[in-house]
Amino acid sequence: MNTGKGFTSAAFMALLAASVFAMNSFGNEAYRRVIVGYQSGQGPMATDATLRRGGAVVRTLDRHNALVAKLPEAAINGVKRNPHISYVEDDVRRYPMAEISPYGIAMVTANEPTLLQPESSSAKTICIIDSGYDEGHPDLPQGVARHTVDAGTGSSATDENGHGTHVAGTIAALAGNGTGVVGVNHSGGINLVIVKVFGADGWAYSSSLVAAHDICVANGADITNMSLGGDRKSRTEERAFAASPLLNIAAAGNDGNTRLSYPASYTAVLSVAAVDAQGAVADFSQQNSEVDIAAPGVSVLSTVPRGTGYLSSVSAGLAAVESTALAGSPNGTVSGTVVDCGLGTSTCEASGGAICLIQRGEIAFADKVQNCANGGGAAAVIYNNAPGLFSGTLGEVSVGIPAVGVTASAGATLLDQVGSPGQVVLEAGDYAHLDGTSMATPHVAGVAGLIWSQPGATNCTKDQIRSAMEATAIDLGPPGRDNATGHGLVQAAASVAYLGADCGASHYSF
Repeated sequence: MNTGKGFTSAAFMALLAASVFAMNSFGNEAYRRVIVGYQSGQGPMATDATLRRGGAVVRTLDRHNALVAKLPEAAINGVKRNPHISYVEDDVRRYPMAEISPYGIAMVTANEPTLLQPESSSAKTICIIDSGYDEGHPDLPQGVARHTVDAGTGSSATDENGHGTHVAGTIAALAGNGTGVVGVNHSGGINLVIVKVFGADGWAYSSSLVAAHDICVANGADITNMSLGGDRKSRTEERAFAASPLLNIAAAGNDGNTRLSYPASYTAVLSVAAVDAQGAVADFSQQNSEVDIAAPGVSVLSTVPRGTGYLSSVSAGLAAVESTALAGSPNGTVSGTVVDCGLGTSTCEASGGAICLIQRGEIAFADKVQNCANGGGAAAVIYNNAPGLFSGTLGEVSVGIPAVGVTASAGATLLDQVGSPGQVVLEAGDYAHLDGTSMATPHVAGVAGLIWSQPGATNCTKDQIRSAMEATAIDLGPPGRDNATGHGLVQAAASVAYLGADCGASHYSF
């Protein structure tokens, strides 16, 4: 078959094969990974221009009239001047949007008995573009469609980063199995497609995201969950999402400032902010003009690759409370008398292997735990000085004793048990609390899948689903949309009621 301009299919394939040699011939020469956009039908000419200047083709994005290349720094301007080339842009990186550290199903009303859990025969499909999926996790659906974009990321049935498995649990962790957590779609009926773009190092390219999106489309997806992003735009990426047939949902970003993050800040993508259990915007959540909606993203408990999380429990006297591990804490099971160490700003009398009960505030967590250990304590429990659980880390300090965090109300309960025998258990498990707009995003993607799979809503368009979620969100800030939480906290049950029997058309005048 002739491809025009004197190129044959065989010649074009030969050029692509030659790129392997070119990739290995850079030596120590500085080069950049770029996306080369070309005029329609000029893919072979763009490839030729790339190779002739010492570049290597990494990936083709034929549907988007672009290819990904590694080019010597000195060759980029020459490629830009080629008459067949429309543009050359950096293949900018995309990162998982997570920090560290549970709850949100009731907050987004996904547990309302009026909502029918999806059945696979009629359910929509959510495509999770992330770091993989721990195939075999006891709390996740099995037999899902799995794909990789880059060979270097490893198998899509594994998750070296842990991020994608946590996201998947919020969307689809199974109920009724007597263990673990419950996802927004917890019957096992929601259809999942997993596309792995991150490896253990936790970043990917914008071209990988475009290619992953195309895999989602090819596998019949309706929704993408993109708990990832970066602060630089990509023309190729923006065009891909503008033309996308999917409802694309992405994390607003975790820098705690007003900068835009992509892909969330493209108009065609739903940007998700993070709030805590009280509906207050998380201090790490981006606040900008493109934020559309909010969801729980602080201390979200979900699945992680087996054995990489923790099991944590705290009890004293007759009381048992929820807890979360402090990052960097050693595992262990400790039984001892509960002692009140106040703020833990100095060595606490905890001889005999007591359990130190410490209030958050004034000094670092590691210093509080160390003051417990210095006084003979065998475990530390730090309770919050504000509502909700919290993300805590011991940093690089090796404290030598298990340390966990609990809520302020749990702290009050435990204070009533001072002098009683208690127990702290912290051991490896299959779950973890994480913070981030990454954790908020799957709440929204899960809600979209849930409401779109309801009888009467399956024929709605992606824009009608998005409009319903925005119109029924609980306003959390000043009246109307705001830059911190967008239209507000997403609500599954209200969205279904809004869509009604006509996909929400009754709410508009014509």
